[in-house]
Amino acid sequence: MTNPEADPDTHVCVDGGLPGPRAECADGVPVEIITARAVPLGGPRAMNVRRTLPQRQRSLIGAWCFVDHYGPDDVAATRGMDVAPHPHTGLQTVSWLFEGAIAHIDSGGNSADVLPGEMNLMTAGAGICHSETSTADTGRLHGVQLWVALPEEARHSPERGFEHFVPEPVEFAGGSALVFVGSLLGSRSPVSMYTPLVGAELRLAPGAELALPVDPGFEHGLLVDTGGSVTLEGVHVPKDAVGYTGVGARALRIANEGTEPVRLVLLGGAPFGEEVVMWWNFLARSTEEISRYREEWQRHGERFGRVEGYVGHGGPGRNREGMERIPAPELPQVRMRPRKNPPPHAQG
Repeated sequence: MTNPEADPDTHVCVDGGLPGPRAECADGVPVEIITARAVPLGGPRAMNVRRTLPQRQRSLIGAWCFVDHYGPDDVAATRGMDVAPHPHTGLQTVSWLFEGAIAHIDSGGNSADVLPGEMNLMTAGAGICHSETSTADTGRLHGVQLWVALPEEARHSPERGFEHFVPEPVEFAGGSALVFVGSLLGSRSPVSMYTPLVGAELRLAPGAELALPVDPGFEHGLLVDTGGSVTLEGVHVPKDAVGYTGVGARALRIANEGTEPVRLVLLGGAPFGEEVVMWWNFLARSTEEISRYREEWQRHGERFGRVEGYVGHGGPGRNREGMERIPAPELPQVRMRPRKNPPPHAQG
C-alpha cells in the first residue's frame, strides 16, 4: 500500500519505550491511547484508511513504523483497492486481511494473493516496487497494512524478498490467536525479521479476559478492529485506536467487557534505536537519501526494478485513473529533520 501523504511531520526518529505523559493508568501498566486519522487512498470515491502510525504523538512501536487499518468496505461503493506500481526502500511490508483478497505483484518476480489469515511479507531493502489490487471476486475488503523499519545492517540489501506464511490458530480460554510475526503463546512465525518483533491477531469471546505473557524488553500496541468494550490493563481502548504500553511488562491484561466477540491486532518489539526519516513510501536516514530515491523512481531507475503483469481496474497496466505507475509527489521545501517520540516517563 502506498502512502499518499508527503507531510514532513511524519519524518521520524524514535527513542522512548515508555508511554508519554498523556497515558492513563487504571490499576496496572500505564496505557497511552493513539487515535486514528482518516487518510483517503485516491480520488473522490477513494477507499479510506484509518492511520494510527506514524503520528506526532508516537512514531514507532518497536520497528513497526506504519499501521493502516481499513474496512470493512463495500467494494461496489468504494471500488476497492487499486494501487498501481509504487516503490519502497528500507522497510518490510506486512499484509494481513480479515476479509476479501488482494493481488500482489512485485519487481522481485513474486505474484501472490493476500488472503484472510495468511500473511504476505515483502522486504524492500535497497529498493523494490509492487502493485496491489483487490480481486474481482472481492465483495468486502477489511484488513491492516503494516510496515517495519529495517535496521542499518539490513536496509541496503539488493535482495527483493517475499515470504508467505499461514499461522496455525492457538486456542486459549475465551479466545484464539494467529501469530504472524515473532513468538507468542507458544507459537512461532518463521518469517525473516531483522529486529525483535511480535505481531498477532487476537480474538476474544464476550466477557473473556486474557493475561497475555509478553517479553518485558518489548513495547506493545493493541489495535482494536472490532468491539467497543475492550480494555487493556483496565484502560478502555476505543475501536480503531491503539493502546500503547512501554517496556517492562511481563504480562498484559486484555478483556472484552462487551456482549459481542472482538478482534484485535497486537504489535510489539524492542524499541528501535536508529534515527529514521520517512517520506512518502521511502524509509531513509537523511533528506539527501530521500531526494536520491525520489529522483531514481521518477526516471525509472534500476534500483526499484519493474512490475510485470499488473492488471489494474483500468485494464492491463493501468489503474482506474489510467496510471501505469504512481509518480512521487514533490519534495517539501524544508529539510526533513528526524523527530523523536516522547521521552520516557516513570511508570506507576
